[in-house]
Amino acid sequence: MQQHTVTELIEHISQSHQHMVRVLESERHVAVRMAHMVHALPDRHPDFGGMDGLLQSSGAVTKSVVAYLNTIAELQESMATTIGSVMKELDGDNEEE
Repeated sequence: MQQHTVTELIEHISQSHQHMVRVLESERHVAVRMAHMVHALPDRHPDFGGMDGLLQSSGAVTKSVVAYLNTIAELQESMATTIGSVMKELDGDNEEE
């Protein structure tokens, strides 16, 4: 009975992680698209609306990249916590046998 519960828990966690990966994938596409836009900007005499516009645009790109990296870190932490809990549960099952 205990093994069945652990198996169901792992299945639900796996589905949750799949949903988180989909969110990350969409955020990655946004960050990549923004990087393409920045790369397409001309190297000489671009018009960004002055220094304020330039700072605002580069700040937006930086925020997007940082948000994406933070989300990846949160996903890794969540997966590590979940896997740690499952491993403890499985180890507890082995000790009972």
